[in-house]
Amino acid sequence: MHAVTLIKGDGIGPSIMEEAVKIIDASGVKIQWEEAYAGMAAFEQFGTPLPDETMASIDKTRLAFKGPLTTGVGGTGFRSINVALRQKYDLYANVRPAKNWPGVVTRFDNVDIVIVRENTEGLYAGLEHYLTPKKDIAESLAVVTRAGSERIIEYAFKYARDNDRKKVTVCHKANILKYTQGLFLDVAREIAPKYPDIQFDEKIIDAACMHMVMDPTQFDVIVCTNMFGDILSDLTAGLVGGLGLIPGANIGADAALFEAVHGSAPDITGKNLANPTAVIMAGVMMLHHLGEHAAADKIQTAVEKVVNEGQFVTPDLNPQSNCGTVEMGNAIVAAMK
Repeated sequence: MHAVTLIKGDGIGPSIMEEAVKIIDASGVKIQWEEAYAGMAAFEQFGTPLPDETMASIDKTRLAFKGPLTTGVGGTGFRSINVALRQKYDLYANVRPAKNWPGVVTRFDNVDIVIVRENTEGLYAGLEHYLTPKKDIAESLAVVTRAGSERIIEYAFKYARDNDRKKVTVCHKANILKYTQGLFLDVAREIAPKYPDIQFDEKIIDAACMHMVMDPTQFDVIVCTNMFGDILSDLTAGLVGGLGLIPGANIGADAALFEAVHGSAPDITGKNLANPTAVIMAGVMMLHHLGEHAAADKIQTAVEKVVNEGQFVTPDLNPQSNCGTVEMGNAIVAAMK
């Protein structure tokens, strides 16, 4: 029996998470779900977006399965709960795989890229302030440490080796940001020779974006600092059909959080239209993390069958479909039998 903190999230979160839980339970894995709250749902109920009760649950389980949370844009609202959780539990490795689905038409075939993003430092460290009383000059500080760079780059190379990957590309801006990005690149160059079986490449971030939309097949595993990884992971999602298909893992030394990487989509909340694929695949990543490989493979095979057949999928995957979130979840459960 595995104990998992379940955070259903905001907007479409509860509907897609209910399907993911239903599918995971149907796989035969024994999980004790401990429901907790974060984001707007928590703020409305507890007066805070991240209640102590939620933190206490994760402190105990060291494992969370989370739906999308609403975060305000600009100076309004509370700070990102995703960032707060990553920093609180030192979930330093953000892993987002993007791979073509045969049943989803895209501009490129054979895309299979994994973004490994440093998750606790960089410009997302939250060191921001105004320099004047009028708040007309703002400053953000990027933090890049040798220790943080070493562990994420080691993680990327080990991930490549453990998953039969052939190449690691470090994406950087060391030509301009010579200290922060320069340190990250220097560490990558130091670590790469320890993995002679893995090809090492380096690309300046803007050139990497250009190359990715010209020929994404040249990329395998990409490692980069926080903000660059955030941007590249959405770019790779666009190459394979959108954020509705992309799972995410946040890994630390003794805790982990698995999630869909898309937003809470308030415009379709309650309409039974949300695509649950991303969070289901995040559940697959979580099961692999738990060592439940047979159940993870069983779910992945069923999801691939349903998506590739294209009949019982949400309208974003097939505009001719009359299938909703619940019906797609039911089809995946049926495909596991």
